[in-house]
Amino acid sequence: MKVVLVSAVALVDGDGRVLLAQRPPGKSLAGLWEFPGGKVEPGETPETALIRELHEELGIDTEESCLAPLTFASHSYADFHLLMPLFACRRWRGIPEAREGQVLKWVRADALRDYPMPPADIPLIPILRDWL
Repeated sequence: MKVVLVSAVALVDGDGRVLLAQRPPGKSLAGLWEFPGGKVEPGETPETALIRELHEELGIDTEESCLAPLTFASHSYADFHLLMPLFACRRWRGIPEAREGQVLKWVRADALRDYPMPPADIPLIPILRDWL
């Protein structure tokens, strides 16, 4: 089974809320909410991929030193296995804006379970909630 490496981030604002992005129509798992991020390309580290994805998807910039490794997901889907490190980030430049048709929402940690998420993301919620 093919292993896909995806890097994700819990962006945490000054009020302790986490940014979620809703997968747009036409993508797999459309309509589900997820932590921002994306595939790690050949030659990239998870941190480098995340910095690139945050710029492309949300128009914000951050530094590797602002990305704190928090936990990871390891989940088998029908046609691939997802390995996804989750970083936490409290410092970035710019205001997150949806650049790829996704809907963005700032969510309190105790409300994360109210948003339907891909199966790989669900086990991350209690870890993130405890960390905040």
